[in-house]
Amino acid sequence: MKVNLLALLLLLFSFAQAEDGYRLWLRYDQLKNASLRTGYESRLATISLPGNSPTLQVARKELEMALSGLLGKMVRIPETRNPQASLQIEKSSARVSAQELTSLGEEGFLIRSTGGKSPLLITANSEVGLLYGVFHFLRLLQTEQSIEKLNIKEVPRLALRMLNHWDNLDRTVERGYAGFSIWNWHTLPTYMDQRYIDYARANASIGINAVSITNVNANATILTQPYLQKVKALADLFRAYGIKVYLTARFSAPVEIGGLKTADPLEPAVQQWWKDKAREIYAIIPDFGGFLVKANSEGQPGPQDYKRTHADGANMLADAVAPFKGKVIWRAFVYSAEVPDDRHKQAYSEFLPLDGKFRSNVLVQVKNGAIDFMPREPFHPLFGALPKTPVMMEFQITQEYLGQGTHLVYLAPLFKECLESDTYQKGKGTTVASTLNGMAGVSNIGTDINWTGHLFGQANWYALGRLAWNHELSAEDIAKEWIRMSFSTDPSLVSDLTQMMLASREILVNYMNPIGLHHIMATGHHYGPGPWVADLNRPEWNPTYYHRADSIGIGFNRTATGSDALSQYHPDAAKKWSDPATCPDIDLLWFHHLPWNFTMRSGRTLWNELCYRYNLGVDSVSWMQTVWNRQQSKLDAQRFEQVKMLLNIQHQEAKWWRDACLLYFQSFSRLPIPAPYEQPAKSLDYYKSLQFPYAPGH
Repeated sequence: MKVNLLALLLLLFSFAQAEDGYRLWLRYDQLKNASLRTGYESRLATISLPGNSPTLQVARKELEMALSGLLGKMVRIPETRNPQASLQIEKSSARVSAQELTSLGEEGFLIRSTGGKSPLLITANSEVGLLYGVFHFLRLLQTEQSIEKLNIKEVPRLALRMLNHWDNLDRTVERGYAGFSIWNWHTLPTYMDQRYIDYARANASIGINAVSITNVNANATILTQPYLQKVKALADLFRAYGIKVYLTARFSAPVEIGGLKTADPLEPAVQQWWKDKAREIYAIIPDFGGFLVKANSEGQPGPQDYKRTHADGANMLADAVAPFKGKVIWRAFVYSAEVPDDRHKQAYSEFLPLDGKFRSNVLVQVKNGAIDFMPREPFHPLFGALPKTPVMMEFQITQEYLGQGTHLVYLAPLFKECLESDTYQKGKGTTVASTLNGMAGVSNIGTDINWTGHLFGQANWYALGRLAWNHELSAEDIAKEWIRMSFSTDPSLVSDLTQMMLASREILVNYMNPIGLHHIMATGHHYGPGPWVADLNRPEWNPTYYHRADSIGIGFNRTATGSDALSQYHPDAAKKWSDPATCPDIDLLWFHHLPWNFTMRSGRTLWNELCYRYNLGVDSVSWMQTVWNRQQSKLDAQRFEQVKMLLNIQHQEAKWWRDACLLYFQSFSRLPIPAPYEQPAKSLDYYKSLQFPYAPGH
């Protein structure tokens, strides 16, 4: 009996690999469908990828690794051009018209069957475009798609597609639930961890082309020479993958590390300091992306410390990086305890008068909602309201207010809900997505072996990249892609997990923040419920500021009779929210303070609807457990058990949220929790007494 030694070694290697989630969605295990594998092998008999630049080396290595694993046979791709190859990967191919190539831009690509013996072609105008095309092609193979008659054209909808890391120089991660920062500043720049390479591969595979590697609550030390050399090592590695590095700039850096007595953006010495610093950075990192800035928010220094505007501060930095084609990303997440107005209104009020006053290389980065990454928020009123200013979306991938690292919550439905919202700013159909110049996601990545803590947290990283590339992709299609690449192409497993993922965000909203409630979590670490908190020294940090429960009812009145936050939206967008009779149930208490006996569309009173929603959330987590448990025979034991244990935690914490919130709100409504529902197991005082001083991410 003949034994194929190579096939045996590959098989043994696949068994030896721990299914710990480290490989993310880039799992290149041998395809189980033998006929499909044979078909792929015949279509990929020879591959031409000429050249040996760093990016082409990356593409070649990825192809060799992927095809060797998927096909179960060693694949090697020479650097020389082979015009007879069955798969030809070439820059600016003569087989494609100049007009078509022009339409691809710098990052788009074509994958096409070109006739004759149907050789396959991947072409682009740039090497990074080729790399994106290679990853897209491999996605087709991983998800077992036909490659017989391909005619795929992909061009990213947004030029800037970014991850924002909130990583500190001591390797803690603000709002991080997956261990410490992956950036080991102590061993950089000499030691380059394999994890940095795999991080770059994962980002390139979904089209991420920029990363900000330090916390927006910035530390000026990152701008010093020793640390810039460490950043250079990462930038040099990422360059081959089409990824530019950005740094967060602490506005007071000229004082803290520059020896100046002021950071006033209109002071010539301060302007010169930043110009010199930019020149220093670009001498070390020629393709440095630029600065991401949080200023005059939550105690961070900024131009308002000197009675200057956000435009004054952003333009000073923009002028410093402009000679090098750098950008400044200025966050619009601003609110102040000194401003008595509704926190919902403050960013709009500050930035609307500045429209058209920013330099052309400034992007204003706006959170998806006006409060702070809540499980559900109406879209931010600034979207569409700054027609003369490039605007960038900021989503949160890390689950700060979404159960943190222990809850399974697929966020593509949240992202899509915001992106598809109609701003009406240029007439009906002016979606949030149509107003954007870029998209960023606050990273959920850490040193945990599976990168994201919760295995399903990987799907949110994946979804952010896919939607930044093409916001018209559906949450369902993205989920199916990720499942097929991460677990299996088994149809019943894909169907079950897709249903579970698509429902998961609404399930969490029900057991945490139903009917438009928001910001009722415990303070500081934001772990668990805390609707009773009212003793913080800034009113807008207290949950009682947001739910406003009293003996009459509950909710925040943001209509004309309340804070009038609705006036910041286009009248056609605000119309549906302005009247409780037309306001969708999902936003009701966001915009209205309503009586406990208000009749909902369901026919239940508001109090009974709250009880129903909280209990529905808990029951739905039980359903998720059932769905997951029936996949046991189709999954590896390690990942199955991990998710099973986390779902058990999620179920217990959903009960905690339900019981604590209903008991607290009951102290105002004075109404019973209807008998069919499970009654709280503990007292309200018990829930108030819980303390978590070492909760992660604080």
